[in-house]
Amino acid sequence: MDWSTRYFNYLRNERHYSEHTIDAYEEDLKNFTTFLENNGGFEGYEFVRLRDAEIFLADMSDAGYQRKTIARRISSLRSFYYYLIRYKVVEANPFETITLRSNEKKLPRFFYENEMAVLFDSLDTTTQLGQRNTALIELFYATGMRVSEVSELTTSQIDFDMRVILVHGKGNKDRYVPFGFHAKKALEDYFHEARKDLMTKYHQTHSYVFVNQYGKKLTSRGIRYILSGLINKSALTSDMHPHMLRHTFATHLLNHGADLRTVQELLGHASLSTTQIYTHVTMDHLQQDYQKFFQRNKAKDGASNDNN
Repeated sequence: MDWSTRYFNYLRNERHYSEHTIDAYEEDLKNFTTFLENNGGFEGYEFVRLRDAEIFLADMSDAGYQRKTIARRISSLRSFYYYLIRYKVVEANPFETITLRSNEKKLPRFFYENEMAVLFDSLDTTTQLGQRNTALIELFYATGMRVSEVSELTTSQIDFDMRVILVHGKGNKDRYVPFGFHAKKALEDYFHEARKDLMTKYHQTHSYVFVNQYGKKLTSRGIRYILSGLINKSALTSDMHPHMLRHTFATHLLNHGADLRTVQELLGHASLSTTQIYTHVTMDHLQQDYQKFFQRNKAKDGASNDNN
């Protein structure tokens, strides 16, 4: 077994990363290996030096890769080499000092509350899959859970009496997240009228909460596909991915006065700095409303009030 295989087994079995994340890490390592093979040959990971990492970074920049893609690849490779250091395969991490120039972060996209109302109104609860989809949307919006956390969610993690979920987060970190009446009703309707029938019909016996049309566990990819279909059926024009609902959850909490530390705990962010991006979103929202609704800010006869 080679070291790359051992590393991905480690991510899967010890760090409990999602298959989607592991696939991305594998693709990043494959891209780097291919780059080495095409530029002098690949002799082994232990022979990679800082200069190789710098040339790889420059090559990606010249090829026009997005900054987000480059940053993810560097991060993946840096983590891989930390693993190799741990097992004394290499002495130094060639990606440790590789950094990208600072760049203004894009504000996360989210839905306004009226847009969420349109989305909920478009949901069909008359079918079993419609009940499942409603439960999915309600849960994402009520908890801000990641798609991998929802995909891996089991029945034992949900306490309907306390209306709280024990979420198994990234890096094997657990947190408790409450949910409200609408999410509770949607989940109970789905459990009683859809999930049980689908699993019985196709002879499935597992504890995963969300299932596909054959009663099997619904994958992260399946969830993304479902959300894309739901947005196409609604009157909304934006593309939707699970993280937009997570962003929406956080933004709406802060807009209604929630403390930043509380939002950090609910999202499962290790650092408060990660959560602070949402303060920029809410401030942008407040600024737009101020410009739109504060009457004294409006110019008279087309003149600017900036000097008043």
